[in-house]
Amino acid sequence: MIRPILPGATIGVLGSGQLGRMFAIAARRMGYRVATFSPDEDTPTGQVADLEIAADYHDLDQVRQFAQGVSAVTFEFENVPAATTAACAEFAPVRPAGEVLHTTQHRIREKTFLQAAGLPVANFRIVRTEADLEGFTGILKTAGFGYDGKGQVRVKNQQDALAAWDSIGRVEAVFEEFVDFECELSVVAARSLQGDFVHYGVVENRHANHILDLTIAPAAVPQQVADEAVEIACAVLDALDVVGVLCVEFFYTKGGKLLINELAPRPHNSGHFTFDANTTSQFEQQLRAVCGLPLGSTQQLAPAAMVNLLGDVWANGEPDWIAALADPQVKLHLYGKPEARKGRKMGHITVLGETAQDAAVKALAARARLLKAVPQ
Repeated sequence: MIRPILPGATIGVLGSGQLGRMFAIAARRMGYRVATFSPDEDTPTGQVADLEIAADYHDLDQVRQFAQGVSAVTFEFENVPAATTAACAEFAPVRPAGEVLHTTQHRIREKTFLQAAGLPVANFRIVRTEADLEGFTGILKTAGFGYDGKGQVRVKNQQDALAAWDSIGRVEAVFEEFVDFECELSVVAARSLQGDFVHYGVVENRHANHILDLTIAPAAVPQQVADEAVEIACAVLDALDVVGVLCVEFFYTKGGKLLINELAPRPHNSGHFTFDANTTSQFEQQLRAVCGLPLGSTQQLAPAAMVNLLGDVWANGEPDWIAALADPQVKLHLYGKPEARKGRKMGHITVLGETAQDAAVKALAARARLLKAVPQ
C-alpha cells in the first residue's frame, strides 16, 4: 500500500504560472509547503510558494536537487521536457506520471493515443512532408508547444496549405479536419491513486482570438450530452492512468456529436470557477490526488461564470477595480504578473448567480466596468 503524503510535507511544482499560484494557495491552506521550479523569478507561483528555484528545465543537476527536497512532484505547465520529469522521478513520485505529460504535450502522440483507445476525435492527418498536405483542408497545428491558438493556421483551400506550413516553420504538424461545432465544452476531472474518479460537470467555453474568454458552468446542453462527455472524460483518465487533474476539451458539433479537441493534464482555465463555486476546487483536488488523500466533493454551490482578464484590460491605465467590485457577487483573482501585455492572462473574475446565464451577464458587466465601458 502506498502511504499518503500528509500535511507538513513539501510538494514540488514544475512551472510557475497562475495555475501553480492557485495550487500553492490551496496547498498552504491545508498545511503543505510548496516549492516551484521554472526558468523565471518573482513568478505568480513563486510569490506564494515557500521556495522558488529559477533554473532551466534542461539543467538536470538542479532538477534532481529540487526533487530531493520534495515529497512529490506535479506540474502546472505541460511543455516540460520528458527528461526533466524522468530526473524528478528518480527521487519523488511524479503525478500525473511523466508518461501522461509525454503523451499530451504532443498533438500527434495525443491524437494517435485517443484514436487507438477508440475515443472520438476529428479526422486528422500527420504532416511531415509536403506530400502530406495534399488533398486535405482544415486546421494545421504544430505537433508540439502549442497553446491559446499559437501554432495554428486555418487552411481553406489547397493553395493555402503550403503557405500555412511555411508560416509555422515547416515543423512536424497535425492537419485536422475543420469541425462545424455548436459550441466548445470541457470537463475538468480528477483521478486518485486508487482509481477513484470525480468531475466538475460540463462547462461551455467561449473564446476570443483563440484565448478562453468566458466559461459558463454548467453548460446549457442536453443531459445525455453532458453524461456522454463525463463518460468520455472518465475513459480518458483511465486510459492514461492519470493520478491528478486533467481537462478534456470538446467540440460539440452541429450534428450533435462530441469530439475531443485536446487534453490538458493539469488544472485548466475553464475550471477556475471551482475556486469560488465548488466545495473542493480543482487545485485542492490536484493536491489531494497527488498526495494520495481521499478526493473531495465536487458539489457546485451555485451556477457560475468566469471571465479572463487579459493585459488588454490595462490598455488605458489602471483598471477601475472599485467599479468592478461594486457587485458583491464578483470575486476578483489577480495573478501578480508585473507587466500587462496584450493577450497575456493577468487574472480572472468569477461570479455566482441564480442561473449560469445570469452569472455570465454579471461577469461580463463587471469586466466592462473595469474599462468604464458597457458590454455589447
